[in-house]
Amino acid sequence: MCSWCWGFDKTWSKVKKSLPNHISIQYILGGLASDSNDPMPDEMRQYIKSNWEKIQQKIPGTEFNYDFWDKCNPRRSTYPACRAVIAVKNQNLELEPQMIRLIQQAYYLDAQNPSEDSTLISLAKKLNLDVKLFTQDLNKKQTQHQLLDDITLAKKIRINSFPSLALKTQNKIKPIAIDYNNAEFILKQIIT
Repeated sequence: MCSWCWGFDKTWSKVKKSLPNHISIQYILGGLASDSNDPMPDEMRQYIKSNWEKIQQKIPGTEFNYDFWDKCNPRRSTYPACRAVIAVKNQNLELEPQMIRLIQQAYYLDAQNPSEDSTLISLAKKLNLDVKLFTQDLNKKQTQHQLLDDITLAKKIRINSFPSLALKTQNKIKPIAIDYNNAEFILKQIIT
């Protein structure tokens, strides 16, 4: 999961609410960290904790539950959460942003491990979808291929950090600069 994406959530919500109806949103998953059952190394834990502190300084009001580091056995593996988003999207595209938000809240606020299938399945239950199908799709090869397609697309359109925004118009892709605290700055680039 991307801590900076979590920090960007409030501003992104404002941007989405202000977009003209003719603009559609496509989420592209970046993957970040492939599947691993190895415990996250201590230096990586410290790096992520320090990132959380930087985010809280740069984006006032961003909350993190530091109990995560004591309560969970973190792994450096974000692919399961990405596949969960895809498994939800495959059932109902409109639920995709809700699943992203549920995963972020579980991780950053509720100190739940988003690398664990059990966490992701419990979140899917909140979305009123076919949980049995979700569970089957979560680790299916087809779902993994869809994730790899997203990662390839991100690289193709030169998205190499997250969060990132890009505007596609008539086969041209324009990068949109992000200000974590200023939705108007972002909207001006999109609408003008």
